[in-house]
Amino acid sequence: MARETDQERLDRLIAARHAAVSITTVEEDYALGLVRNAAINLGRSLRLWSMVGGVRDGLVADVPPIPETEHPAAGLYYFGQHLSEPTVLATLDLVGHLRDERTLRLLRELIARTARSGNTLVMIDHSATLPPVIAGLATAFELTLPDEEELDAILRDTLRVLHQEKPIQVKIPRPTFANIVKNLRGLSRRQAQQVIVDCVCEDRQFNDADLETVLARKRQMLSATGLLEHIETPATLEEIGGLRNVKRWLHQREQVWSEKAKSFGLKAPRGVLLLGVQGAGKSLCAKAIATGWRKPLLRMDVGALYDRYIGESERRLRDTLRQAEAMAPNVLWIDEIEKAFASAASRSIDGGLSQRMFAALLTWMQEHQASVFMVATANDIEALPPELLRKGRFDEIFFVDLPGREAREQIFTIHLRKRGRDPRGFDMDKLADQSAGFTGAEIEQAVISAMHNAFAEGAELDTGRVLAALKNSPPLSVIMADRVEALRKWAAARCVPAD
Repeated sequence: MARETDQERLDRLIAARHAAVSITTVEEDYALGLVRNAAINLGRSLRLWSMVGGVRDGLVADVPPIPETEHPAAGLYYFGQHLSEPTVLATLDLVGHLRDERTLRLLRELIARTARSGNTLVMIDHSATLPPVIAGLATAFELTLPDEEELDAILRDTLRVLHQEKPIQVKIPRPTFANIVKNLRGLSRRQAQQVIVDCVCEDRQFNDADLETVLARKRQMLSATGLLEHIETPATLEEIGGLRNVKRWLHQREQVWSEKAKSFGLKAPRGVLLLGVQGAGKSLCAKAIATGWRKPLLRMDVGALYDRYIGESERRLRDTLRQAEAMAPNVLWIDEIEKAFASAASRSIDGGLSQRMFAALLTWMQEHQASVFMVATANDIEALPPELLRKGRFDEIFFVDLPGREAREQIFTIHLRKRGRDPRGFDMDKLADQSAGFTGAEIEQAVISAMHNAFAEGAELDTGRVLAALKNSPPLSVIMADRVEALRKWAAARCVPAD
């Protein structure tokens, strides 16, 4: 069954006589286009209000606006007095004015009138901060991100318009064109158009080289939102030391998204939880999953989701998860998840916001259909809501402990090679023995510190300098020995060792 388009969904709501519909978006032109089309499709007139233009005809451009209706109260009053025919009413950026009691009262009365008359008021705003009394009356309408078919059309239309302005040379193989369309997923319509304009604005060409431009601009746009960040991952699993059980788990499930696996009766895994000592390699483990499955890695900044306005935090979470789904297949990484939802067990701390956010995340984990694999990392077991650890919530819970001797030797090898040194020139047995209790991050810092010392002395890096760096920097496992041991005991019967 084909997914309903935004236009079909909005037409259905208006035809079903929903008294008020709320659309929160930064793509005002797209939302307004949907409203105009809905009015035309359903044979209704359209009246549009904004603070700049007042009330005007939303379908005929050259009709002058109604005088003295720029104030929101005046505009809403006019709407309420002119509902004699089937009409769609639309407002732009009304929410900010609802702090005024008179305007709020008029809006409540207008919605009551649209309900009685079978008309619909559509509120288009950039913020989701509707007063509770209005939020309870309005149907929230969430715009979807464009799918590949729509992105293909946007790409072709944008190139055609730009070519009409000034000729563009388009020379691109069909597979590359399809790859560019695929990599535009997760962007809004406006963002996708802007990316294409960026590709051709200087050289007036659209070719193979523009795939890298698309990827670079997409990363910039994702980072600009502060909610999703594209993370670079190692090229191969050989660049990651240890984690033998994780690597085996990944290898066994590498083909699980295929049709063959589906016909065999297997469902694709939905996520893992990585617990462990701080700095032991949980972040590296998340990267290993993306590398092993050759999928892009997206990191969600859950802390940036929280907003002081009622309803805005939940909307940000929904939008971010929807964006991740639009960019599927991928690995979605939530780092230090316990910090984001630590107060989910208590309503008294933040009025239940964390609890609502946590419940929304759990529901998404259980119900989403897109190929998004979630990786959650956590340092503090005690701060995790118990519901997160329930059986079946994650496909597996791995405990990332301090690296063993063999893993430490691999980690030294990786970091020495990364810095242009041949590991065969070092006493790897001694380095592995003397680094017991060190995390992978601490081993890397010891190598870097030893290199600084060698450079300052005008000498070459050697085993002795690395050993000295280890000796001068006691590991976290020594400083926080009791906490590390308690974490190990908790995980012993509850988690699968990552290595």
